[in-house]
Amino acid sequence: MNYLLAAEGEEPNPLIPHIPELVLGVVVFALLYVLVKKFVYPNFEATFAERTAAIEGGLAAAETKQAEADAKLAELEQQLADARHEAARIREEAREQGATIVAEMREQAQAESARIVEAGKAQIEAERQQAVTSLRAEVGTLATGLAGRIVGESLEDEARQSRVVERFLADLESAGGVN
Repeated sequence: MNYLLAAEGEEPNPLIPHIPELVLGVVVFALLYVLVKKFVYPNFEATFAERTAAIEGGLAAAETKQAEADAKLAELEQQLADARHEAARIREEAREQGATIVAEMREQAQAESARIVEAGKAQIEAERQQAVTSLRAEVGTLATGLAGRIVGESLEDEARQSRVVERFLADLESAGGVN
């Protein structure tokens, strides 16, 4: 220690520490180290552990929410695909029903058309028969009157008139006249 101290009359060197200060600094540093290690460091560790747990919990919750969102999205996409498939099936059924209805309506229209044609033919035939009957009566009257003038005698007798008309019409039919 003597060699560290300057001669008694000289001023101490400011770069060389004093031994009591050095010991006191080491003791205070050791005491401060122990206090920080015992009281401050555990609080920092607890805070860091809590933050780590909170972050990890947040990440786990975010992953869970993301998985739920992905599952919900997949479910909604499946429902949308099912709805599109159902709509396509309904459209196809509607097309088939429409084609069936058109075919039925076509058959009904053809049946109605055939019925109308048959009714028209029957009406025409009835009117033709009525015309033939009317013409026969008229021709009979005219033929009777004409025959009476030609023969010079009256054909007012029903039986005689009937025979003359029938003979006249038979002659006409054989000649290719009236049916």
